[in-house]
Amino acid sequence: MKGLRILQGLVLVCILLIPVLVFMFLRGFGKNEYDLPIYFQNGVDNPFLECPVKDSTQHHIPEFSFTDQNGQSVGRAQMQGKITIVDFFFTSCPSICPVMSKEMERVDDMFREEPMVQIMSISIDPEYDTPEILKAYAEEHNATSGKWHFLSGPKEETYRLAKCGFIIPTVDGNGVPDDFVHTDKFMLIDELGRIRGYYSGTNREEVDLLMLETKVLLHGTK
Repeated sequence: MKGLRILQGLVLVCILLIPVLVFMFLRGFGKNEYDLPIYFQNGVDNPFLECPVKDSTQHHIPEFSFTDQNGQSVGRAQMQGKITIVDFFFTSCPSICPVMSKEMERVDDMFREEPMVQIMSISIDPEYDTPEILKAYAEEHNATSGKWHFLSGPKEETYRLAKCGFIIPTVDGNGVPDDFVHTDKFMLIDELGRIRGYYSGTNREEVDLLMLETKVLLHGTK
C-alpha cells in the first residue's frame, strides 16, 4: 500500500507539472528570436582611400538630398524613422536593371499599404535620368506614388554615396550604357540609417528573404 501511495503521489506531481512545463515551452519558443545583422558596427574599411576617414564606430548612411521623379527633394532626412529599401540603377541599363526593377515591383506591391516602408532607386546616370525620364520609368513599373522614389543627384555625390554610404562598387560609364558597373544588390536600411541586409535583386528567393526581413524589422525585432 505504501508503494502504491508513493506511485500515486508521483503521478499527481507529474500531472500538476504538465501546465508549468507547457507554459515554459511556449514562453521559450514563442518569442521572436529572428535577429538581423547590423553591418559595419566597427566602421568601414577604406582600402582605396576613396572615402572620408572615420572612427571605428557604427556606420550610418550619410546625409544626402536628391530629386525624385516628381521634382521633390528626397534623401537621408526622409529615411529617418522609416525602413528603406535601396538600389542603384539607371533607366537605359541593358543588363540587370530591368530584372531588378521587376523584382522591386514585387516589393512595392507587398508594402503598398505600409506607410513605414519606402523604396529609393538611385540613378547612377543622373545626366540622362532627369526627373521626366524617371517619372516615365516609374509609371512603367507601376510605382506607388510617395513610396517608391526614383532619385537623381550630382554625379560625384551619387558615386560617393554608393561607395562610401551604401558600401557597394560603382563605376561611371560616362554615358555609355554597357560601360556602367553597379551591383545588383537591394539594401535594407533600418529607421536609424543602419544597413541591415544585402540581397540580390535578380534572385527571386533573395528578394523573398528581403521582404521577410523587412517585416521582421517592421515588427520591432532587432
